[in-house]
Amino acid sequence: MLIFNISLPVFMYLVGVTVFCFKCKHLLLMLLSLEFIVLSLYLGLYLFLMFNGYEYYFSMVFLTMSVCEGALGLSILVAMIRSYGNDYFQSFNILW
Repeated sequence: MLIFNISLPVFMYLVGVTVFCFKCKHLLLMLLSLEFIVLSLYLGLYLFLMFNGYEYYFSMVFLTMSVCEGALGLSILVAMIRSYGNDYFQSFNILW
């Protein structure tokens, strides 16, 4: 049971990184994969704190920072769609 609890966040992290590397056409897909990575890190942190008997205050700080990161990503997405009309990375004139 302990190996399952350790391997699940690691598997989730690797899946998130794989999707982040291969689906880099749309900004929304990249933001979703980043949120999945953060969710897997949060699960790993929660399981670590639970098994070692520590307090959960750091997990609340981590969750707060991940929500701020998600709000920042969504604001960048909205600004990009308003300026360029879509969320393709190829539509940037600044990057190319």
